[in-house]
Amino acid sequence: MTYDNLTLHTDKYQINMMYAHWVQGSWNDKTVFEAYFRKLPFGNGYAVCAGLERIVHYIQNLSFGDDEIEFLRKQGEQYKEEFLEELRKFRFTGNLDAVPEGTLVFPNEPLIRVEARVFEAQLIETAMLNFLNYQTLIATKASRVKQVAPNDTLLEFGTRRAQEADAAIWGTRAAYIAGFHATSNMRAGMLFDIPCSGTHAHAWVQFHDGEEEAFRKYAEALPDGVTLLVDTYHTLKSGVPNAIRIARMLEEQGKRMNAIRLDSGDLAYLSQKARKQLDEAGLDYVKIVASNDLDENIIMNLKLQGAKIDVWGVGTQLITAADQPALGGVYKLAARQKNGEYIPVIKISGNPEKVSNPGIKDVYRIIDRKTGKAEADYITLHHEEAVRKGERIKLFDPIHPYLYKYMDDYEAVPLLQPIFRDGALVYELPALEDIRSYHAEQLTHFWPEYLRKLNPEGYRVSVSTEAWRLKMALIEQHQG
Repeated sequence: MTYDNLTLHTDKYQINMMYAHWVQGSWNDKTVFEAYFRKLPFGNGYAVCAGLERIVHYIQNLSFGDDEIEFLRKQGEQYKEEFLEELRKFRFTGNLDAVPEGTLVFPNEPLIRVEARVFEAQLIETAMLNFLNYQTLIATKASRVKQVAPNDTLLEFGTRRAQEADAAIWGTRAAYIAGFHATSNMRAGMLFDIPCSGTHAHAWVQFHDGEEEAFRKYAEALPDGVTLLVDTYHTLKSGVPNAIRIARMLEEQGKRMNAIRLDSGDLAYLSQKARKQLDEAGLDYVKIVASNDLDENIIMNLKLQGAKIDVWGVGTQLITAADQPALGGVYKLAARQKNGEYIPVIKISGNPEKVSNPGIKDVYRIIDRKTGKAEADYITLHHEEAVRKGERIKLFDPIHPYLYKYMDDYEAVPLLQPIFRDGALVYELPALEDIRSYHAEQLTHFWPEYLRKLNPEGYRVSVSTEAWRLKMALIEQHQG
């Protein structure tokens, strides 16, 4: 087994269910599963879908080799050899539809729809949710930061605090989708062609006999990219004055210093005083970078205090999504094959928010033609034609059905796109820059009330009348 083989990146109960289906002869029965989340993270008004590229690569490389088979052979359940031999032939042969990365998404709407043999659909659940949940969470957190600093430069600085290497690089990619400009992570930069940014550590200053010497030697080594960390000893009495001396040295060489960096203390006060010192020295072009456990709340407060900060380095709070470290997305069976036809299934719970929406479904973004803005997302059963034909539809709140409105003049944009058909990739993975641009364009379709950081207006996610009636019928059937 190699570290990069993710076939067994799954929970044991998935293998047990695959085995049980194989034993009872139902393993080739077709099923439809849907992945979605129930609640928006961080109290935000939207989430940013991410993770599809890794899901695609994962599915393309699914295979059980000798090492995986031998490991399963040693499990206490003693899976039969015929089952293990069937795993050797395993390939994903189903259909998968998904919402493109960078799309704004909302609770209880399908982000991924899998139509496949139950043998295949069960195996991929854990890994897909792992990738989708984490990357969507980080992209959403990054978008919140972008909302409070829309015109500033944002740097991802989280690698050393991330939950291991994979989280660091894929979290960096998710942050870049949502509008961050660069990363300190060189591996992420190489893998995804993301710009890299960085300066020196406090250790560089401590290594030398004096701060000015440290700054000068750093500038001599890297004269075209000088950003100096000024808070090793005393920011205003030594750090900034020494940085000013180096900036003047660079000017004599026909060069310009990029910035100074503040990493501790009262960032609002220090940035104001540092800005004044720099401006009085004729260095108004030198920018101020700030770091130190920043998040969207601290950045917003610093701006309200008049902080003179041009560039924000956001690390721990972003890459770990510290205030909500899990999205909680789920993967539920929506329909199963019986006698050659799909029949809808439902999960009922004592928690109303956990009752699933049965049947094979599509989801559309309803754009009001008069305003060009998103009016609602609309979930229909797969066979319904009205929304595709542009006919009159009723948008109502599934929790409060008496709240409704009708739409006539709209554009229905299908959110689920074909990714795999019969196991073959039919989707051209877009370049990361294209995903980033697509996400920025997505934001323009929503009114500011849905995008604001504090107390956002709830965006409407409606179900069709037919889908609603199916759900009510199945609830009555199973609880009657």
